[in-house]
Amino acid sequence: MGPDLDRRSACTPEVPSFAGALARVLDRGGSSAIGDAHALIRCGDDELPALLAAAGSLRDRHKGRHVTYSRKVFLPITNLCRDRCSYCTFRKDPDDPGAWTMQRDEIREWLDRGRVQGCKEALMCLGDSPEAAFPSYRTTLARIGHRSTVDYVYEACEMALAAGLLPHTNAGVLSSEEMQRLRPVNVSLGLMLESASPRLCARGMPHHHAPDKEPTRRLAMISEAGRLRIPFTTGILLGIGETPEERVDALFAIADLHRAHGHIQEVIVQNFRAKDGIPMADTPEPTAGDMARAIAVARLVLGGDMNLQAPPNLNPDDHRLLLRAGINDWGGISPVTRDYVNPEAAWPRIAELAETCRTEGFTLGERLAIYPEYTRPDFLDPTLTAPVDRLGSRIVQEDAHAVAAH
Repeated sequence: MGPDLDRRSACTPEVPSFAGALARVLDRGGSSAIGDAHALIRCGDDELPALLAAAGSLRDRHKGRHVTYSRKVFLPITNLCRDRCSYCTFRKDPDDPGAWTMQRDEIREWLDRGRVQGCKEALMCLGDSPEAAFPSYRTTLARIGHRSTVDYVYEACEMALAAGLLPHTNAGVLSSEEMQRLRPVNVSLGLMLESASPRLCARGMPHHHAPDKEPTRRLAMISEAGRLRIPFTTGILLGIGETPEERVDALFAIADLHRAHGHIQEVIVQNFRAKDGIPMADTPEPTAGDMARAIAVARLVLGGDMNLQAPPNLNPDDHRLLLRAGINDWGGISPVTRDYVNPEAAWPRIAELAETCRTEGFTLGERLAIYPEYTRPDFLDPTLTAPVDRLGSRIVQEDAHAVAAH
């Protein structure tokens, strides 16, 4: 389970000054106490450059000036979901226009398109526990030949592996048994923590009608994934009603889980995007400064070794700022499919992103859906060693060809 977040905040009644907090962070080589992190994330515009410099320096010492991305095909296996988050356009009820459960031939066709376009990751993304909410979906599963969504995802992952892609599944809150079921066909699993604040589940808040967004449930799953030695992706979502201090609290919760199990291979700092037709359509989006502060503090809280990511398609005008704030990864980018969670936000062109990185003094390189530090036997299922090695070698060869061509 996660830390006692209320106790944490109660222990820091006075917020330190920015200068004192940053000095202590620098003295500690980058690690941050929660009170200091609360002060840093509230820094003024005149103080922001010093915060970014500290985070960028920490990233450079541990990660160098190499930034990565994963070339993926996005497979929305089903957009049916029992949760009703106030900011989501992805989820649907069975009778809604746009309700969709992918059929086998669609999955196979998209995987083939992804392989042809050089994709190496198959992102399986779907709603939370649809069979628990919708009898008609249970009928759909039975017609497909499965009793559960996890069983269908397992088959989709097998199809991805047969097509030469590495599956990464984000299926919402899963039980220990379900994660064990998916482990042999996934190089990594994911679940966004989003926030560790139970306040966001109260009446009138964005998670009021989303039982799977209750923080203790999500923290418990992330912790259990660690116990099962599953490489894991998680992160926070900015702009859904949380305070800056609650962003810090969520980062500390993630840091605690990683300290306990060592399994969190990447952390995403993601920004809310307003969309027509959602209850939060008129909610202000996080600013570029909000993102920069959160990323920089995440780097200082999570340390130089953590892979820290921000989605480039959700911040198209701020790529240079995000690099300066301390990221070392752009996440998945698809040449084949849109971002079905944020369909209005187009992926950047790889060549243009590489040029932006170059002008900021970075190189851009491709990675797999599992980071190199997690390809060791205690984290990678033995059945996946051969495809990981094969695709890793392919990236090396493609990089060598690109350098020679340049």
